[in-house]
Amino acid sequence: MSTTSAKKNVGTEVVELDLIAQQRRDALPKPTNYLLFGVAFTMPPIKSLPMDLQERIGSLENGYGVMVECLGDDKVREMVDAGYTLGDLEVIAEDWQKRNGLAPGESKASRAS
Repeated sequence: MSTTSAKKNVGTEVVELDLIAQQRRDALPKPTNYLLFGVAFTMPPIKSLPMDLQERIGSLENGYGVMVECLGDDKVREMVDAGYTLGDLEVIAEDWQKRNGLAPGESKASRAS
């Protein structure tokens, strides 16, 4: 192929990824249901979360912050009112990460990586 014809073909191929992306999403683990001290809640698969939320969670150093980001202030307040400790929230966050194939403290997502 000549240099001229190679330049004409640069960037002309389109790779359709919709089907592959959907298959990957379909293969994600199911949400995890938890129950502690009478408070039930569901944690979604980490990779199903919007990218900005994955980044915020990935930068957090504690279970409390992870729970607030994933479940919201009202649910976390219900947990605290039921007697949850920071240690309990750490256990939940670590279990959730493990079920999603991450080591505790491992970043879930980063646009820079």
